[in-house]
Amino acid sequence: MCNKCDSSETERSHRSRSWLLRSLVLLAAFGGTAVLLLGSHFHSSVLPRSIPQVKPTVNFSVSRVAPPSWQPPEETGTWNLMLVNPWNPLPEDYSIDLVSLNSNQSVDQRCAAALEEMLSDCRTAGLSPLICSSYRTQATQQSLYNAQVYELMAQGCSREEAEEQAATMVALPGTSEHQLGLAVDIVDSEYQILESSQENTPVQRWLMEHCWEYGFILRYPKEKTQLTGIIYEPWHYRYVGKEAAKEIMNAGICLEEYLGAVSSQSPT
Repeated sequence: MCNKCDSSETERSHRSRSWLLRSLVLLAAFGGTAVLLLGSHFHSSVLPRSIPQVKPTVNFSVSRVAPPSWQPPEETGTWNLMLVNPWNPLPEDYSIDLVSLNSNQSVDQRCAAALEEMLSDCRTAGLSPLICSSYRTQATQQSLYNAQVYELMAQGCSREEAEEQAATMVALPGTSEHQLGLAVDIVDSEYQILESSQENTPVQRWLMEHCWEYGFILRYPKEKTQLTGIIYEPWHYRYVGKEAAKEIMNAGICLEEYLGAVSSQSPT
């Protein structure tokens, strides 16, 4: 083969390798961006430890405009009955004293003893409850919400649709009870999936029957999504105190109804 042909072949080879290198660099950059946008949903520094993925069982969206039945809640003046939902955000100056639990989770120190007692008694009954989410900072809540929006957009939703539906699964930052430090997501260690079938696990059956004895309620019960703005979550428990918990659970109502935040004619 002539020298000219050898030179052309060498140049083609260099161009080919150069093209391949540029392609790999672009692919790496794109992949890195995707990880930053979507991967945060699973990163331990962003997500609460062991938090499973929410699998909604209803197609429900929440408007940022309060429903017609909404009215300001009655002022109780007690920390344990503070209402936080899509239409009643957390006060900007709200602060709490946190305490760490043995599970590497944190809650408001005022409900910690009751929570630990409830979980201990549940374990004594031969069950294995696991806290997968507790107190969240504003930044953590924002990351979780953004990740849920991206996931819904990837499934074909428009941004507006994704934002509305995401808000029923991961509360808008500033409207999450997890930011109060009074709410925990508890799952059965044998079934760590956040979906409606969680209600059938031994842990949830025990908690739903006994949580009020420790001052907790199932915060987002069935048939109450239009009042709470959140889908049915048979894993989310909120501390309200023993007296209020007993009344709420016995009456089969949600916290909004208990505090008079919805009219008596509201649909359930």
